[in-house]
Amino acid sequence: MLANFTNEVIGDLVTKNLGSLLSESFLINALRPALSSGVDKLLHKELLLKAELIAGQLRAHGAQANEPIHVLVSNRPSDIVAIVGVWLADGVIVPISRASPADVLLKIQKKTNSRFLIDYQALYEEPKIVTSSLSKMSESDVLKNAAFIIFTSGSTGEPKGVVVSHQAFIAKLYEIDKLLAFKDHDRLLLVLNINFVFGLWLALLTLLKGGVVYLHEKFNPEDFIHALAENEITRVGVVPTMMRVIFSKPEIVDQIEKKVNTGCLKQILIGGESLGRSLAVKVRNQFSKTELIDIYGSTETASCDFFSFPDTFSQYPGSIGKPSGGVTYRIVDSANQPVQAGVEGELQICSPYLMSCYLGDAELTQKAFSGPWFKTGDIAKEVGPSVVELMGRSKELISRGGNKVTPGEIEQAICSHWAVAAAMAVGVADDVLGERIHMLIIPNPSNQISVSEIKTHLSARLEKYKIPDVIYFDVALPVGRTGKADRAQFKSQILSGVLNAAPQ
Repeated sequence: MLANFTNEVIGDLVTKNLGSLLSESFLINALRPALSSGVDKLLHKELLLKAELIAGQLRAHGAQANEPIHVLVSNRPSDIVAIVGVWLADGVIVPISRASPADVLLKIQKKTNSRFLIDYQALYEEPKIVTSSLSKMSESDVLKNAAFIIFTSGSTGEPKGVVVSHQAFIAKLYEIDKLLAFKDHDRLLLVLNINFVFGLWLALLTLLKGGVVYLHEKFNPEDFIHALAENEITRVGVVPTMMRVIFSKPEIVDQIEKKVNTGCLKQILIGGESLGRSLAVKVRNQFSKTELIDIYGSTETASCDFFSFPDTFSQYPGSIGKPSGGVTYRIVDSANQPVQAGVEGELQICSPYLMSCYLGDAELTQKAFSGPWFKTGDIAKEVGPSVVELMGRSKELISRGGNKVTPGEIEQAICSHWAVAAAMAVGVADDVLGERIHMLIIPNPSNQISVSEIKTHLSARLEKYKIPDVIYFDVALPVGRTGKADRAQFKSQILSGVLNAAPQ
């Protein structure tokens, strides 16, 4: 039974899908509150009934098993209902932010060839199921038993669809729960978006154990602190940027001791970007009665590959901690050979919970692995027995507010403007967001383009968090010693003050 989730034999669990697993939980915890947003509220049994209605509608529309179904989400209770409904219909969820511009939706549609999109905005409304002109589902073996396709930023400008199976994700949830021990009286505050794996697993584990999820559509520091106290929250997940925003406002910090440090909040789970020693110390000092747990993982690995608990932090401050159950790792040099403890190299991960593939891109999938090892692109070293510390990134990812962005995606989007000849984007360290996006624009000769035109152009093609924070104009891209365009040179010019930012 789901009430004894942590004591079950994992072999039994992975024969099910998340729809059947959640259904069992909803029946066991039928009269417990499940979802709340202040306006919309549902008991576990009500969640199940509404999800079954959506499943029935999908079947009536001809939805088939293992079919990808787009679900628009913005952290509303109805979004969770829609996700569960897709799983009850044996479909594969493709969660997409409601704020995504049309160009992003088209790129995702091109990847999935989905015939259905669900937009269920409020519990008192009828769910809207939009059908495409495709009459037949595209057959794909890689989607057999798939739980979700989550799209992440791609270096070529095209989004990457990460496919994870029910079996892999359920097994990873089992391992997470062994470490975090979710309870039926848990009250989760969810400010992380559920179209990202961090927010999704938090919500699912809370519901599987009979707890209640309080959903917020946007992170606001004042509302965050108020919600922690008002709803007697026991667990919350955040990215470091959220904590940096809170600590930048002294009047809000004052409220932590008054409203939050009552002993009710048991755990703060933090991940999505590097935490850093100083911020970790500050969070632990301010939230003095709460356990801070740093988590490292990626969508491709089904999240949560390393955990740093307080005892690990006290001995190895700044580390990402030790691997979770079933996860093995190695650190390799440029020749892909394991290095000795204390030597830096690329962190690679192997586990039964890895993604099945990048949807529709066998070459990209192959490049992501070295045999059974997933190449994280993160530079790391072993600082203790099975304790790892991150030293940087080998990939060109920008981590802005916990969101991962590839420079190439932004560059491709702006270079589609007729007035732009070339562009280059880099991440530059920032006290609040972790990194801000800086972009250099090279206009075509005899053409001019303003900052407002750039942002308008990009807003129609990229999610809001991918829009550059700082823009520069020049006549040519910086080059390195080889004569090729060089991001490191661009970043050096920013930090040295050689370039002057355009008025925003």
